[in-house]
Amino acid sequence: MHTFTYLFLAFLLASTLVQVYLSLRQKQHVSQHRSAVPDPFAGKVTLAEHQKAADYTLAKGSVGRIDLLLGLVILLVWTLGGGLDWLDKLWRSMGWSELYTGTAVIISLMLIGSLLEIPVSLYRTFVLEERFGFNKMTPVMFVTDLLKGTALTLLIGVPLVMLILWLMESAGSGWWLYAWAALTAFSLLMTWAYPKFIAPLFNKFSPLEEGEVAERLNALLTRTGFNSKGVFVMDGSRRSAHGNAYFTGFGKNKRIVFFDTLLKHLTPAQVEAVLAHELGHFKRKHILKGMVLSISMTLAGFALLAWLMQQAWFYTSLGVSQPSTWMALVLFVLVSPIFTFFIGPLMAWWSRKHEFEADAFAAEQSSSAELIAALVGLYRENASTLTPDPLYSAFYDSHPPAAIRIAHLQQRS
Repeated sequence: MHTFTYLFLAFLLASTLVQVYLSLRQKQHVSQHRSAVPDPFAGKVTLAEHQKAADYTLAKGSVGRIDLLLGLVILLVWTLGGGLDWLDKLWRSMGWSELYTGTAVIISLMLIGSLLEIPVSLYRTFVLEERFGFNKMTPVMFVTDLLKGTALTLLIGVPLVMLILWLMESAGSGWWLYAWAALTAFSLLMTWAYPKFIAPLFNKFSPLEEGEVAERLNALLTRTGFNSKGVFVMDGSRRSAHGNAYFTGFGKNKRIVFFDTLLKHLTPAQVEAVLAHELGHFKRKHILKGMVLSISMTLAGFALLAWLMQQAWFYTSLGVSQPSTWMALVLFVLVSPIFTFFIGPLMAWWSRKHEFEADAFAAEQSSSAELIAALVGLYRENASTLTPDPLYSAFYDSHPPAAIRIAHLQQRS
């Protein structure tokens, strides 16, 4: 075997073992703290609610470990097992042009991947989420969402894949700069179009009704100087009992979205505090920083791919017998997460830093006490564990652990 094959297997084994180890640490830590509500939440969360969150976390961890191992097997089958090589030869036998052949390989790979994910997705939705009272999805809705998602993948994915492959084949040695520019423009277009054209295909978005909540939110938007297309309520309760709020779009097409499930459980003052937190992300330029980081990493990725696709060993060491632009792209997308896994803690730390900054902004513009109350309500309603393992959290959690986050807010009361 080639040296890169050993390197790939070493990173694959290391990342898998670390993920299993972290998951088992999480399981042990949450189990050990299941019997008592943490002191910061005493009187705010009942023992039954705390134990439900623990059990939900443990159940998700079990499914996650199975999904991880299935993903490991599938990746090995595609690469060293010869799956990609077989798929490539199958489409080459059609005698099409390289552009059409490459597009067919990539799109078929995406569709097969989606099919392989269905069993775990079904279990998560109709067994795990159902068991804990969160699922509102019906089988018909599940199939409808799947078909809509597949149609969007084909409608959006096919032209994008063809454009990238065409640039890789015809734009010369600097193709990676053109491909990066094209993908960046496409990403910005999708960010702009998502709230207006894509999201409504799956959910209904209604302007926030007049009343105390609307008055508070409009006053907050005015004093923070935030302009958007409005505040909308999404019918998240059609699919799940989980609650959330988020920003979407950019420029003049920005929207603020609240799940109807969230509004149902929070007071007007708490909703205002949640919005203040979300505004904090915008005002502290976290969204812009995230876009810059993503664009920069994409540029670095394309530059690396441009070099790798010229190396014969890149293909043969991963089970592909015939080099091509599309196989280079596929292999890079499949194996790069293995090599970048260990920067996860750095990315999580960066995200948690932004959450603290957004909380600080919310405390200045609204009320830290109301934000604390809102967070406790969200932890309770979403069955989020209050006692995550610190090392597991450092790797995976984009938000600070509940106790630490609330302690920071209490310092600003």
